Amino acid sequence: MNLSNLYQMIKRFEGCILIPYLDQAGVWTCGWGSTGWDVIPNKPWTQEYADARLEGDAIKFAKAVVVLAPDCNDNQLCSLADFSYNLGINNLRASTLLRKFKSGDIIGAAAEFVRWNRIKGKPSRGLTIRRLAERELFLCGS
Repeated sequence: MNLSNLYQMIKRFEGCILIPYLDQAGVWTCGWGSTGWDVIPNKPWTQEYADARLEGDAIKFAKAVVVLAPDCNDNQLCSLADFSYNLGINNLRASTLLRKFKSGDIIGAAAEFVRWNRIKGKPSRGLTIRRLAERELFLCGS
């Protein structure tokens, strides 16, 4: 599993902010879009910590995708792991996208990416661009 494409995709869409902030959905976030126990308001991260956290999280999401979709190629793995990094593995697990992929409907699965472009019910330009990039990569080599 080559994770360099996944790192680049996450970095492209997340950017790196070393001071914790509330994202558009109201979730405390830091580094390369990381959330969780170590994101503490007013406690900045170092670049080294943010990079290490990205690497660990990317590996975690890639492994989770392999469990859910063991037949995916590298491009599909990268796009599904980026999707999961942004939205959570549980959203992928419960998605029509995954169900269609597992049934062999690659085109139908790819069409599902753009349905996940909303924040608090409203379409997001940034998420639309990200989902289109994930869809394009997902279809490469299929």
